Amino acid sequence: MMELQSALGMVFDWQVLLVVLAASVFGLFIGAIPGLTATTATALLVPLTFFMDPLPAIGAIVSATAMAIVAGDIPGALLRIPGTPASAAYTDEAYLMGRQGHIGQALGINLLCSVLGGVIGVAILAFFAPLVADFAIQFTSDEYFWLALLGLSCAVLVSGADPLKGAISMLLGLLISMVGLSSASGQMRFTFGIPELLNGISILPVLIGLFAIAELLRRLPEVGKLSMPTPPPVQKPFAGVAGITWRYKGGVARSGVLGTLIGALPGAGADIASWISYALARKVSKTPEKFGTGHPEGLVSASSANNAALSGAYIPALVFGIPGDTITAIIIGVLMMKGITPGPDVFTTDTVLVYAIFIIFLLANLLLLPLGLLAVRSARHILAVPSAVLYPLILLFCIVGAYANNNSMLDVAIMLILGLVAYVLAENRFPIGPMILAVILGPIIESNFLRSMIKANGDLTMLLDRPIAIGLGTLALLAWLSILLSSCWSIRRASHVARSSSP
Repeated sequence: MMELQSALGMVFDWQVLLVVLAASVFGLFIGAIPGLTATTATALLVPLTFFMDPLPAIGAIVSATAMAIVAGDIPGALLRIPGTPASAAYTDEAYLMGRQGHIGQALGINLLCSVLGGVIGVAILAFFAPLVADFAIQFTSDEYFWLALLGLSCAVLVSGADPLKGAISMLLGLLISMVGLSSASGQMRFTFGIPELLNGISILPVLIGLFAIAELLRRLPEVGKLSMPTPPPVQKPFAGVAGITWRYKGGVARSGVLGTLIGALPGAGADIASWISYALARKVSKTPEKFGTGHPEGLVSASSANNAALSGAYIPALVFGIPGDTITAIIIGVLMMKGITPGPDVFTTDTVLVYAIFIIFLLANLLLLPLGLLAVRSARHILAVPSAVLYPLILLFCIVGAYANNNSMLDVAIMLILGLVAYVLAENRFPIGPMILAVILGPIIESNFLRSMIKANGDLTMLLDRPIAIGLGTLALLAWLSILLSSCWSIRRASHVARSSSP
């Protein structure tokens, strides 16, 4: 009880609340602009968290992420342009509701169901994360090796239609993680005689480059356009929303739980959760023929799932230090910069901080309603910001943030180079998620593998000498088998199409 009171005192400090509020407004602004995702908002906040204590830093990222996901619904409903990938599943549904004169109702459903789904996710996170942590204390280097490998495998498996491209992206991330001194032998790797690279590549320029800079390069053709098309006005955003939500309350509960579970899978994320929840709602609906015509049932389910997935992704991140998605990968990087290593020990050594994080999650989701309503009301002004003004400011912010990390121009160069690499990969439909997860998980896999090999005198079979290790190892090997079979099938199908199309 004393720990909970201490956590409440930490959260309701005026400086923490001010940071949460400012980050929430920032997340609303970024999420409402088409093309700038929740991950972009998070990456842009990382330089500021460098100067914060751990709790306000986490609070800023959690708040901005939740707000950006909700704000991404606004251009989707108004302009049929999803603000974030997590909003894409139900963009057509919300837009068609607007065409029928229910634009306020569509955005009201998005807001309310996002709050409900987020609260469900926080409840599951607060209840199950400590239980999983008690179980995880039994883990040795064998289990951590297989768990990190499984996380990397899942990230590749769910990365898109072509797992081979996901695997290539992952290997590039592992290459970045190997730069610097070897954790086992002290051997220099890929430093090219540059002393600054002896400690490896800092996570901050990697995050900003892969997400923010790459996104700016993708949006470069838009610079010069005065503004987005003028959206229609939003009136009575909560009219009839409570009745519709109550009618589909089963969908809210189902999608909240499902979204949390999907979010806990490494590499999945809110966008996959919303697509799966929308598809499942259509499958179990009594009126599936109404889906795609402006029907609120799918909107209710998908909106509940995407915010719940944000909470679910923190279960493996806090308990094992394994990122559930790219946003939690950023959180882990921020915590490591603060000298805090996520893992089961955090629940015993920093219990007050863990409780405070849970309270921050709940607070961020409850703030969605008033601030989301403000964003809906001011959507016309947010969407009118010229890209020629906004994007150069974001670029300047990225450069300052990367330099401030180590006061090094090398970090700025790394950020720009990786941004260009990520842009080229994205243009050729290579997923970026596996790359950043590999940067985080690479050192975990390497250090735990070497530790196990030292204990076992090089005997590989000793990696499977414990029941939990056997289970995790089997899952990881099955995931890689699925990747190989899927890649072979894709190559075979592509060659068959090429033969059939040739004269």
